[in-house]
Amino acid sequence: MADLNQAQQDKLDAAAFRRLLSHLDNRKDVQNIELMILADFCRNCLGDWYREAAEAEGVDMSKDEARERVYGMPYAEWKDKYQTEATPEQMAAFKARRPHNA
Repeated sequence: MADLNQAQQDKLDAAAFRRLLSHLDNRKDVQNIELMILADFCRNCLGDWYREAAEAEGVDMSKDEARERVYGMPYAEWKDKYQTEATPEQMAAFKARRPHNA
């Protein structure tokens, strides 16, 4: 790997994160349950991680503020516009993948 200083690494990390958010924004058809089944994280997880990073830097941020950064709009609005009900098959796959959440 290239020998990066911390500022370069931070810049690249931030660019990759922005690209991930853009990609997820362009794929609103991909539901959070599908992300959880396949990758064990979802948009809400990203929001939680973003809020935790903010707090580690001494920035007070609510869960809703962090989710708005990830979703590009208030979470309730995204949920109303794009979230569908999880199917019984999706719930079964989720429980099979994460039996401790059953």
